[in-house]
Amino acid sequence: MVLEFAGALAAILAAAYLFTNAVEMLGGRLELGQGAVGSVLAAVGTALPETMIPVVAILGAALAGGDAGVAGEIGIGAILGAPFLLATLAMFVVGASAYGFRDRREHGAEIRCKQEKADFPWCRVSAKDVTVDEETIARDVLFFLIFFAVATVVGLVALPFAAKVAVAVLLIAAYAYYVWRALSSGGALEEVPERLTLWRFGSRPPTWAVAAQLVIALALIVAGAQVFVGAVEISSEALGLPAGLVALVLAPLATELPEKLNSLIWVRDGKDTLALGNITGAMVFQSTIPVTLGVLFTPWVLGPLNLFSAVLALVSGALVYVALRRKGPLHSWQLMIGGVFYAAFLLVAVYSIS
Repeated sequence: MVLEFAGALAAILAAAYLFTNAVEMLGGRLELGQGAVGSVLAAVGTALPETMIPVVAILGAALAGGDAGVAGEIGIGAILGAPFLLATLAMFVVGASAYGFRDRREHGAEIRCKQEKADFPWCRVSAKDVTVDEETIARDVLFFLIFFAVATVVGLVALPFAAKVAVAVLLIAAYAYYVWRALSSGGALEEVPERLTLWRFGSRPPTWAVAAQLVIALALIVAGAQVFVGAVEISSEALGLPAGLVALVLAPLATELPEKLNSLIWVRDGKDTLALGNITGAMVFQSTIPVTLGVLFTPWVLGPLNLFSAVLALVSGALVYVALRRKGPLHSWQLMIGGVFYAAFLLVAVYSIS
């Protein structure tokens, strides 16, 4: 079991490094803005592991004739657990990373975009006080707040299937609109790397090599996360923990490692918009596409613990949104507040099973 945990974590760490290198280079080749790279390419790519858990649980039970009740419990927990962890613990990780690397970062513990001049419309006016791309990040958080709130409200009562289909169509259309906005957003990508990690045959690797490294990284992320989650689930069964609690807490904690590790790397290098966009873009994805699966293929009636996690995620996201919209730079401590909400949930979860 220990070897499984260690091997999976090593695979995820290596994959996160390969992925950040390849996705930045690919974004530069495609001449995409930093919002598109961080909020769409990186976010969706690293969201694959946690998205696979409810897909396997729900559709696997339906096709293989498993226990639909347990599958629905695991699926709902995994679907809600991912955005909850992103809006709380992942934000804490970004803030703590900025504070921990403050001595090597140009702007210390403040969350900023790395530009010498404020020559983009999303940067603040003063060239000496250029903050993070607040339009990109605030847009992501606002999308998350609106549609995760919709998902939460829908889970309060049992709806007829026709109403569920309407909600699903709304969520899919919302994410399609979000992707269009992200891909058309302005802002140059921050410092595209010149060397590809797995390419040693020249100074400028071909685009196919960049894409190949991206695919290899994604495969490692998915494989490592699945092994990690399998080890977590087996150990939780031995401890007698409920399946829903495992899906809500432990599974997202393992599968969200790619987002947090990618963001830590970008924060260390001063690429704060990519770091936050990677998380907030995943928040938008997790609050729409996987929720659509849950609404259509599970009862989607939230229990007390699931509802509590959703409310905490919305409150934590709302505080980040307010901080982004206020005058002045975004500080690391404002993101670290998310850790308080995550700790509060753990305390309530432990109390509920004691």
